[in-house]
Amino acid sequence: MNFTLEKSATAFAEAKRYIPGGVNSPVRSFRGVGGTPPFIAKAAGSRIYDIDGHSYIDYVGSWGPMILGHAHPEVTHELTDALTRGTSYGAPTLLETELARMITEAVPSMELVRFVNSGTEATMSVLRLARAFTKRNKIIKFAGCYHGHHDSLLVKAGSGATTLGVPDSPGVPESIAGNTITVEYNDAAGLAAVFEKQGEDIAAVIIEPVPGNMGLVLPRPGYLKQVREITEKYGALLIFDEVMSGFRVAYGGAQELYNITPDLTCLGKVIGGGLPVGAYGGRQDIMELIAPAGPVYQAGTLSGNPLAMTAGLATLRLLSHTEGFYEQVTKTTAALCTGIQAQAQKQGFHFQFHQVGTMFGLFFTDKPVYDYASAKQSDVDAFNIYFHAMLEQGVYLAPSQFEASFMSGAHSQADIDATIAASGNAFAKVAQYYSQQKA
Repeated sequence: MNFTLEKSATAFAEAKRYIPGGVNSPVRSFRGVGGTPPFIAKAAGSRIYDIDGHSYIDYVGSWGPMILGHAHPEVTHELTDALTRGTSYGAPTLLETELARMITEAVPSMELVRFVNSGTEATMSVLRLARAFTKRNKIIKFAGCYHGHHDSLLVKAGSGATTLGVPDSPGVPESIAGNTITVEYNDAAGLAAVFEKQGEDIAAVIIEPVPGNMGLVLPRPGYLKQVREITEKYGALLIFDEVMSGFRVAYGGAQELYNITPDLTCLGKVIGGGLPVGAYGGRQDIMELIAPAGPVYQAGTLSGNPLAMTAGLATLRLLSHTEGFYEQVTKTTAALCTGIQAQAQKQGFHFQFHQVGTMFGLFFTDKPVYDYASAKQSDVDAFNIYFHAMLEQGVYLAPSQFEASFMSGAHSQADIDATIAASGNAFAKVAQYYSQQKA
């Protein structure tokens, strides 16, 4: 197979002249896996197409939003119609209210919702709100959980920070980072110990209930319930960052799946149908502190943008009205994971496969993965070989060992079969790598 990315390489070199690192989000640069990132020309259904003429079965899905597949005809139809009415008003619209209503019905813990423009903006805003409500300053986060790139939470973060080996960013003042306490994920005893010492100063715990930014890591049975009980005991707020898991692991997100009620929730990705969006919401008594209802200031020129609201509404309508959607796509995801795992075992590998709902992930280690430290034990070099072998066979995975992958309703049985077959060839290359390491 003659696989080249000549046009993409030229485009990447040109991009570096004008954009830091040639990309507008670090993991897109392929720095973690090496090589040239394909520059994408278009997408449709389960596939993306690069400027070199290659077609890929896509399991990135724009990092999660494309749960229906790319360019879904009903979503694009609604967007095309909305474009004729203008792209931004800076004034209230019925669309905002309708999408907020759909979200509150799907996620009952979100009694009121405020729209913003990104997941980062949502988590940044929700921390300010939590501190104002509790009149406390300290925040607890979990190692390997990524909540955006603002100062308070860019401490032992996952996602691109883990991929690039810089989990703590220069430019974050010590005075701000000092109010962020980091605890290991899935360690309820460790969380309780921190609260025993500093509980009166802790405003909130923010957590990805299903972390997807150190690879896909699953909560141990009962763990999220323990986190909820600890926060209630000390009067701290529990914030679920469901930017990734919201409308992904279930229609009502991880809080529906695990039957946990947080005080505040952050959303993004799926609720914008592929357009820039974020949201935060929660208990009415907390949310009414936000301006103009209350004194906690937060604003945004493009918040509630009519195009993002339109795409989000079209997406949620399809998700809620398509009978058995989550059951079917979850079943498809499980079939893919089972098939890939069987291919790994044919080569004698006992890697870790995780799946929840329409999210899945593979760790190149034979040891259980349950937190940031255990995820970091993965063989990154082996993953990189696997990644490029899959890419060359037309399968587009996240270019990092430390990112989750995503299934969509557009993926067909033929896509699944082709991906499983490609994984067999890719694992054979990994086996050659291990043989050379032993030699």
